Amino acid sequence: MTRPLAELTTLKVGGPARELLEPSTVDELVDAARTAWAEADDPDDVVVLGGGSNVVAPDEGFDGTVILTGDVRGIEVVAADDGRVHLRAAAGEPWDEVVSFAVANGFAGITSLSGIPGTSGAAPVQNIGAYGRELADTLVAVELLDLVSGAIARVPAAELGLAYRTSVLKHGRRAVVLSVDIALVRDRRAPVGYAQLASSLGIPLGAHVPLDDLRAGVLALRGQKGMLLGPGLPDSAGSFFTNPIVDENWARRLPADAPRWPVAADAPDLVAPLDEGPRPAAFPDRREVKLSAAWLIEQSGIPRGYRLPGSNAAISSLHTLSIVNAGGATAREIVQLAEFVQARVSADFGVNLQPEPVILRGDPVPDEVE
Repeated sequence: MTRPLAELTTLKVGGPARELLEPSTVDELVDAARTAWAEADDPDDVVVLGGGSNVVAPDEGFDGTVILTGDVRGIEVVAADDGRVHLRAAAGEPWDEVVSFAVANGFAGITSLSGIPGTSGAAPVQNIGAYGRELADTLVAVELLDLVSGAIARVPAAELGLAYRTSVLKHGRRAVVLSVDIALVRDRRAPVGYAQLASSLGIPLGAHVPLDDLRAGVLALRGQKGMLLGPGLPDSAGSFFTNPIVDENWARRLPADAPRWPVAADAPDLVAPLDEGPRPAAFPDRREVKLSAAWLIEQSGIPRGYRLPGSNAAISSLHTLSIVNAGGATAREIVQLAEFVQARVSADFGVNLQPEPVILRGDPVPDEVE
């Protein structure tokens, strides 16, 4: 029997996996993944786990193979010219170590993504983002092991379907990320494009600040919201729900003080005969806005620190978007609280909140497995 997944996930819940593989090089990771998927009866019987910060593991265990990427480490500069730098990070490299490396070397572009837990390989799957920035803003390509063909290829970011907290790697394409390539700028200062962050730093929106100051400001804000993980901090998966994106017309039903932000859509390409000149862009009939999941939760009567009677899972005392293990919680209690939140928000506002973490199915592991 392998050690419990509670030891490998930040929520600290979960029983053992049937098999636990711990490759330490890219080649070992490739061999482990190819073998595990070839032998599996169901592709869902194989899970690739990075830092375990975006997973709810089942109490009864997982009757399948879990492949850990945390020992597959490395950051390198693979190209640099004209003030730009191309970084490559291995799948198991902690994401915040990549940000720290960039800041220390004066590479701007990802500083606002400081403090996000998890590994670099998981970053494009979720298209991580914070404070007005997303990985999609700097991602160039990922090296993938395709689990259907078994081939390894470097895939451009444009082919990953990157959108708000999602990608084709999260929904549809079965592949293992081996490394990520990001393009940064040689500059020890960066603009602050998020109002709350600018206010906390005491600067006008859009002003440039040293990367060290920007990183410190981001980490301070995340700490105030309970969105940092580590010793002495609550066990959580960070933000448990994504901010819902809804039709602008539908959002008008909400109270006027409900936070909402326009979601920019890519304008369609317009083609016209050369002798006609450019055609004016048509305004789309449908526009979308992003709502605040935290606001919806609080307005549904669920306060910070809330827990169901007798449960050890709780809404964070610092931010309603986070569900924490308050000590001895089970995965079932985590999921029950999440479902309660979803039900309340749906009943009050008609909005279906979507969880960010992957909730693994539970399969009791046979006793004879060692």
